[in-house]
Amino acid sequence: MKGDKRMDRQMRRKKQELSIIECEEILQQGTSGVLALAGNDQLPYAVPISYVYDGQNLYFHCAKSGHKLDILRENSKVSFCVIAQDDIVPEKYTTLYRSVIVFGKMEIITDDEEKRLTIEKLAIKYHPLDTMEGREKEIEKDWDYFYMLKMIPEKISGKKSIELVNK
Repeated sequence: MKGDKRMDRQMRRKKQELSIIECEEILQQGTSGVLALAGNDQLPYAVPISYVYDGQNLYFHCAKSGHKLDILRENSKVSFCVIAQDDIVPEKYTTLYRSVIVFGKMEIITDDEEKRLTIEKLAIKYHPLDTMEGREKEIEKDWDYFYMLKMIPEKISGKKSIELVNK
């Protein structure tokens, strides 16, 4: 995406821009987001999905066949959005929000060792109290039926509502 004019755009309302530290906190704490892909015939395709962020990359799991994989094999450019706050304030006709968008490229992990490391990160995030044996049992049970995807961020951008800036 380097050289892509959309990637070089600066946020119009700079006061509302989240720092990279705030963006990474949202990515660490979030439990789901919306993955957006440029689908077949350039039709957009956006899907809610669970993820894990390890401070460098985002990881997702998926079935070994399906629309998402078909699209990714044609176009690896993706974006991923996580909403951390979405509090409606009806009497002011506004919303107090904080969100992050990550732009980058997606890879299908083909190395078994990397697949194992990343599915364990995902399992620990969503069931931190499970034992190693419990995790292993679940991973082994489904091992042949899923892929792990790695999103390599090229740009991370976050924004919060002006009301949160002025607090």
